[in-house]
Amino acid sequence: MPRWGMVLDLKRCIGCNACTVACKMENSTPEGVLFTKTVSEVIGNYPNVTRAYIPLICNHCEEAPCERVCPTGATYTTDDGIVMVDENKCIGCGACHTGCPYKNRFKLHKEPFEKGLFKQGELTPFEKQGYPRFVIGTAVKCTFCHERVAEGLDPACVNTCPAEARIFGDLDDPNSKVRRLIQARKGYQPLPQFNTKPKVFYVE
Repeated sequence: MPRWGMVLDLKRCIGCNACTVACKMENSTPEGVLFTKTVSEVIGNYPNVTRAYIPLICNHCEEAPCERVCPTGATYTTDDGIVMVDENKCIGCGACHTGCPYKNRFKLHKEPFEKGLFKQGELTPFEKQGYPRFVIGTAVKCTFCHERVAEGLDPACVNTCPAEARIFGDLDDPNSKVRRLIQARKGYQPLPQFNTKPKVFYVE
């Protein structure tokens, strides 16, 4: 059984946010819900200034605090290491969001589903086909596109990245590209002080 993880290459990321758009398209998420995004930071002092782009995503932690604090067991980890939410068990209490040090959880509110993106009370055809998959009031998050992964495909954000800044693979396979990148370029995990053991690594 693989243990899926991702490497985010900060040298390759160009901040285009194609990953964010691909994720929105794949998951039909409502306004305000971004399973992945890219933030930027200005480094240096004028005139020697550069901009760094930092992609963010759920880290699918080995020691996931969101799973630990969930009172109903709605948050769980699959055998292949993907942290998921069972909407049939989720009561929307927000404990998972409070417990996540990365704040990569979202609660689904009623308004976007009723008014739609254009706030006219009329949903677009895209919204009509996508919104039925959600349960209002529950928590949602990145799933590493588990349905695509089950079919042998990469997550949508990985597949779309024009700079190949996102690499997905089996962390337990010593010959996988993710493992080789982590070892060769000293990959590190975000906010290690929380000891959540993320399955997402950054390389510079």
